[in-house]
Amino acid sequence: MNTAPPETPKANRGRSVAAENRRALIAAARVIFCDGGYGAPLSSVAKMAGVGQGSLYRHFPDRLSLAVAVFEENIGDLEAIAESGDGTLDRLLDAIVAQALVSTAMIDMIQAAPDDPRVLNLERRVEVLVSRIVQREREAGRLGDHVEVADVVLSISMIAGAVARTPADRRTGVARRARALVRAAFVREQN
Repeated sequence: MNTAPPETPKANRGRSVAAENRRALIAAARVIFCDGGYGAPLSSVAKMAGVGQGSLYRHFPDRLSLAVAVFEENIGDLEAIAESGDGTLDRLLDAIVAQALVSTAMIDMIQAAPDDPRVLNLERRVEVLVSRIVQREREAGRLGDHVEVADVVLSISMIAGAVARTPADRRTGVARRARALVRAAFVREQN
């Protein structure tokens, strides 16, 4: 005979925890997709976040929505660099490399839907922040006049793509080499 009291169901805290659940889902997605790649089960994201799948799908109806949310946070970090007084191109590229080293599955998801309006919005945000840094670097004499915003954006995509497609044990070395190539291509030419 079972004499243990019945379990009390968790109280539904409803909308009051929606923002908390969303943050937990994004944090869990970073980990799950980093470990399991693009095909990792979304149920694992919900489980790690401590929420039900219904909550996951209310916040993020598909994989791309979740990837975009992760990238929005990443871009927010990059925007903070661009807005800071000491935000340089080197600092920006270092941050992008650091993000790419742990976000390879997210990069794949975003690249799978290049024409999606959510992805296009992310690209516009990157272009704006890169434009700020390019202007600052030119004014400081650290960037050649031959370098356009589109060149920097393309280099970001190339670095992220190279890192994403390299086996994990070689990513850091590839990222370092790619950064050195970009630095050499972008420096102001000495007369």
